[in-house]
Amino acid sequence: MGNRNEEDYNFVFKVVLIGESGVGKTNLLSRFTRNEFSHDSRTTIGVEFSTRTVMLGTAAVKAQIWDTAGLERYRAITSAYYRGAVGALLVFDLTKHQTYAVVERWLKELYDHAEATIIVMLVGNKSDLSQAREVPTDEARMFAENNGLLFLETSALDSTNVELAFETVLKEIFAKVSKQRQNSTRTNALTLGSELGPGEKKACCISL
Repeated sequence: MGNRNEEDYNFVFKVVLIGESGVGKTNLLSRFTRNEFSHDSRTTIGVEFSTRTVMLGTAAVKAQIWDTAGLERYRAITSAYYRGAVGALLVFDLTKHQTYAVVERWLKELYDHAEATIIVMLVGNKSDLSQAREVPTDEARMFAENNGLLFLETSALDSTNVELAFETVLKEIFAKVSKQRQNSTRTNALTLGSELGPGEKKACCISL
């Protein structure tokens, strides 16, 4: 089902990208949604998001990926950025330990503004620069495990694990939504995947 209509979907999941400036958030976004990579390292200014619809089983899920777009440099990210997010990729640059050292602060900010049930993946980006690595894989993986996070290392440059990172988060969100729907009434079950496409009311009740 490669060429689905972008408006033909069953769920919309908002996923936010967070982390220090320069870790590659915008390139992860463009690689996943447009299969593009820019070597221009200028900071993007202004909030931006891109979408991509993926199939999870028989369900079409529209991923709405939000990028901080440089605002993190000014500590200017507002609660509105996190509002409604059901997933987050907390990105650090594995060649710059200082971007990993502040991951805990980013996690606190995320939990201060987002739902406690949000699915979070810790992402060590720029794995193609292995010779310049400053953050050991095992150290980051252990931090993720101790904090209940998913973990992957990616390279937006050569595409390594980019699809896997986003799709793993989306699958976890979808599994949680599906479980909610089974365990509660239809009204309460759609709190995570609340926005449906035109005429898609019935499609939300797909059987898994």
